[in-house]
This record gives sequence, structure tokens and C-alpha cells, in this order.
Amino acid sequence: MVLTRREFVATTAVTLGLAGLKSVFDPRGLLAVEPQDPFGPLIDDPAGILALPEGFRYRIVSRFGERMDDGFFVPAAHDGMAAFPAENGLTLLVRNHELTHGDDRGPWGSGHRLLSSIDTSRVWDLGPSGGDPAVGGTTTLLYDTRTQQLVGHRLSLTGTIRNCAGGPTPWGSWITCEETTQRAGDRTSHDHGYNFEVPAVWDAPITEPVPLKAMGRFNHEAIAVDEASGIVYQTEDDGEGLIYRFIPDQPRNLAAGGRLQALAVRDAPSLDTRNWDEQLVGVGQVMQTAWIDLENPEAPEGDLRYRGFDAGAARFARGEGMWAGDDGIYFACTSGGRERKGQIFRYRPSRFEGTAQEARQPGVLELFVEPNDAQLMENADNLCVAPWGDLIVCEDGTADDYFVGVTPGGEIYRFGHNMTGGGEFAGSCFSPDGSTLFVNMQSQGWTFAITGPWEKARRG
Repeated sequence: MVLTRREFVATTAVTLGLAGLKSVFDPRGLLAVEPQDPFGPLIDDPAGILALPEGFRYRIVSRFGERMDDGFFVPAAHDGMAAFPAENGLTLLVRNHELTHGDDRGPWGSGHRLLSSIDTSRVWDLGPSGGDPAVGGTTTLLYDTRTQQLVGHRLSLTGTIRNCAGGPTPWGSWITCEETTQRAGDRTSHDHGYNFEVPAVWDAPITEPVPLKAMGRFNHEAIAVDEASGIVYQTEDDGEGLIYRFIPDQPRNLAAGGRLQALAVRDAPSLDTRNWDEQLVGVGQVMQTAWIDLENPEAPEGDLRYRGFDAGAARFARGEGMWAGDDGIYFACTSGGRERKGQIFRYRPSRFEGTAQEARQPGVLELFVEPNDAQLMENADNLCVAPWGDLIVCEDGTADDYFVGVTPGGEIYRFGHNMTGGGEFAGSCFSPDGSTLFVNMQSQGWTFAITGPWEKARRG
């Protein structure tokens, strides 16, 4: 099924009455836009794993429990992921694992029996006793898209909790995000709720874990970097979450500190964008923004979202996946919308982003899609921008999950279906050469490489 977002727009526009703003699209002129489904219907997989359009193929390139090149096990709960160019035309992937304490599905195996074989200074949280480590973190994979073969995989960060999503940086690293605000206590030797940076390199030891505390302590989900300014945007997976930006003191050196801010809509302080009880934001509505400074970003009380909202920041419904495209920063709000089926917003940074001149030409926020129909898209989570400009969005809905495409015009189409009966998709990203889409099935602990006639998506 394909439907343009413009068919969701009511014939009477809802506005915020913001002076000088473009309020909503005119639905009368937009209904003539034809929906586009570039790849055609899904074909059921005889193996009962992954349905794809005709001409597309998949292979499972990494599975939970396999032995990696460093002797450790592939951890479970594959989540956010990004692809980077590597030497000799290879592709490097950095992949999250959303695990916590007391889980035998980590890299050390049952009873953490392989823990003794690692330099434990590289484990962020070993637990108060030193023998109950957090087992979240990242793995790094090396892949050859020419032969469609995995070259190797290894552990690259460990000792963290609930590494959900994150995002790539333009300087060749992956920011992995902890989706928790767990405090040090009976099970943990450190507070959690931070970002960590993992270099996107193959031949390297396990990353020294350095929490990026100035970026805030909250239920982190994903990040995206505006390459022009070096500013990092962040989502918060909470029903009362904010959208944050981090202005680093030193470009490309996030550990050196910086300023944390929360997004607000001009002339609409503390705007509730969730549209749960009232349609305050219309699809296509474009709103000028401002940014509010946040003090004490480590937030020992876990109250950043409340302090920001009280100061005028906008509220969002479980901000999750985030990705930088050529035309802005896209982010998903998993439970937004009247039916709580999800929303996708687009933020277009100012040409003066993060400077004193920004006030005279601010960035703008747009509600890009809000389906309110599970047959179109249900609970958008991780997402990426495809080489031809569409979004590839992973669902985190019921046991019957899809990943879907969204065109630049807002048309929605289904691209893949999890036929196993359960498990969200996560970590969608394309190889640097554009030949291969990588995606995870979280509960199965599988990473897929998908190839096929991507040229069908080219538009004249």
C-alpha cells in the first residue's frame, strides 16, 4: 500500500498562529501528486525470514553467538548501526548491542567466562564487585560488498548499558548512546545515560570508554551531526522527551566539552508536538525554532526533559532514530500522532547555526509525516537516508514489523517484512558504494546485507 502524506492533511489547516511562518501545505494543490512505489510488492521468502521486492536478495552476515575474530562472542540485541569506507574498497560497520547487566548474551558468554581474557580497564562498568559487568557496547564488522562476504568482526566497546542507537560522525567515528538513566548502586559502579565515541577503524584494540558527559545524561537514543557547523543533534527516548543539540567547544573533539541546548518553537513556548490529544502541529507545518541553554547536563535527578520543557522547550513523543540528509536532519518520534503510530520530523539548520547571527535567520522544524495508520507505518524507530534521497525507516511496532521507504515528497511504501513472527528492525544503513543495505533484526540477533536493483528508485 502506498499513500502520500499529503492525503493525511485535513482540508482545514491547523496553525499555531506564528507570525511570519509558513503554516501548512495547501491540500487542494497537493492531492494531484502521484504516490511512488519504486520497487513493487513484497515477495514472501520461502525460508520465512525476510520478504523483499522482486529482484532483491539478502544474506545473514553476522549472528548472535558466533565466535568473532578476537575470540569473543557476537553479543545479542543488535540495534543502531552505521557504515563507513574502509581500506581496499571494503565497508566497515559499527553496530550497537542493547544489553545490560546479568545477561549471558554478551561477548563473554555464559557466566562471563571470557571476561578474564580482556584488559578490564577497557570495560566501562564491571559492577561493584568487579565480576558483574555491564555487557552492552558495540561490535565492528568488516565487509566486502564486491563478494558479499564478511571479512571479520570484533568487539569495539564494552561495559555500557542499553546501547540503543547513535549516529556516524563526518570525522569517521560512531557515537553510541545509552538508553538509560541508571545510577551507580547495587549492580553498577558508574552512573549511566551517556554517549561514547567509537573510532570507525578495523585494526584497533577495544575502545577506551570515555563518557561524553557534557552531551547530557538522559535516555539517549540517536544523534546526527550537521557537517557544516559540527553541531550534534540528539533524540531522547521518552514520552516527554526533548530534542537536544550539543555545540562542541572544539570541533570534532566532543570529549573536550561544550554547550547543551534544547529545541523550542518560536512564539510557542513548551509546545506539545505529540498531537495526542489535540492536533497542535499539522503535517507539512514549518516552524521557526530557538534553542534553550541547559545547565547541569549530567542531571543527577534525571530531570533534563522537565527543566527544558519548563523553560520553553518543545516536547516530543519518544524521539528515536535520527539521520543527517542533504536537506536537513530527520528524526522519528515512535509514539507520536493521534493514533500514537509515530511521526517523522525534519529540522533544517540555520546557515548561522549555533552563532549569534542565528536569531535573525533561525533553523526551521517541519512535521514531515504522521501516518496514524499501522498499514502505512507503525512506530518508526531507526532510520537512514538512502543514496537516492528516500528515508529507510525501521518499525518497532507489534510482532509484525516492516521497514519502509519514505520519498522526499512524503510517499510511504513498504520495502521489507520480518516474516519470523517477532522482532523489530534496527540499524538501517547503506554501504559507501551504495550497493548494499544493512539492517538488523534485534531479537534474533541477525545482521542482513541486502542487494538488488536499487536503480529503480532513481527519479528523473
